[in-house]
Amino acid sequence: MKIIDLRSDTVTQPGDAMRKAMFNAPIGDDVFEDDPSVNALEDKAAAMFGKEAALFCSSGTQTNQIAIKVHTRPGDELICDGFSHIYNYEGGGIAFNSGVQARLIHTKDGIFTPNEIRERINVDNVHFSRTSLICAENTVNKAGGSIWTKGALEEISTCAKEVKLPLHLDGARLFNALVESDYSTKDIGNYFDTISICLSKGLGAPVGSLLLGDKSFIKEARRIRKVFGGGMRQAGFLAAAGHYALTNNIDRLKVDHLHCKKIASVVMECNYISEVLPHATNLLIFKFKDAGLTPRFIQHFAEAGIKLVSSGPTSIRFAFHLDVSEDDLIRIENALRSFV
Repeated sequence: MKIIDLRSDTVTQPGDAMRKAMFNAPIGDDVFEDDPSVNALEDKAAAMFGKEAALFCSSGTQTNQIAIKVHTRPGDELICDGFSHIYNYEGGGIAFNSGVQARLIHTKDGIFTPNEIRERINVDNVHFSRTSLICAENTVNKAGGSIWTKGALEEISTCAKEVKLPLHLDGARLFNALVESDYSTKDIGNYFDTISICLSKGLGAPVGSLLLGDKSFIKEARRIRKVFGGGMRQAGFLAAAGHYALTNNIDRLKVDHLHCKKIASVVMECNYISEVLPHATNLLIFKFKDAGLTPRFIQHFAEAGIKLVSSGPTSIRFAFHLDVSEDDLIRIENALRSFV
């Protein structure tokens, strides 16, 4: 029996064509900046977003943490939403790596306004930390994959320019937002000073994320990557997978979104569910009426050959991805309907 893994969209396996691209990749030493496959990936990503340069790293956490380190200095403060991955799921890296604290915006979906930014910028006074960075996330993982609208992005971008603060995007699932929205990669490049994009989630590469920015920023980011122990040598095998993903796997993200909506309609019929979060992309988060149901639910699905993890004491997240097929949806639906 095939194991269906809904724990995350990071569990995807490279397909035959991606494996072939990896096997045939020309390689060099990326620390010396002479791995041709890494250079090709960085050039492609930078061009997609209209940025001057890019840096290939091992993970989205690393690209986010490098960005924070370059943009700030110890004792500073950054502004982000309370749902942010950089705040919740990066091991306290904001404080550990950069000596920076977070000023949170509390929203219902991870999407904030210029006024909420302005209210959290500290005055220039020795009693207060220096506000030095604004961070947004698109899609917002913890809010169920919520998507920023073009208007909302334009507003915070304009605000960041007016208050003279850099604006960083955690775009771990940015392409999930892009295939559902009326803005482009070039638009995102114009809105944000720096951008992190992940290749190993819905795009299906085994490892890797990219940090995008201007040349001077990426030059310093490369130094910080080295300090963080992130310099990779013959990384071209991994970069080739990322290049394949950016070339071939973006449009198919819509399939994951369709699968998510189909299963969401089943979840909403289950009488043991109290709430289903809005589900615009590939992430489906729902809550139980009784907290005691969570471990039983996970065990029930495990017995059906479906892997899950909780996203809170009373909630579950299903992450749909390229290794979840139309046939798999039938087993997922049956498991949902047979749980009592």
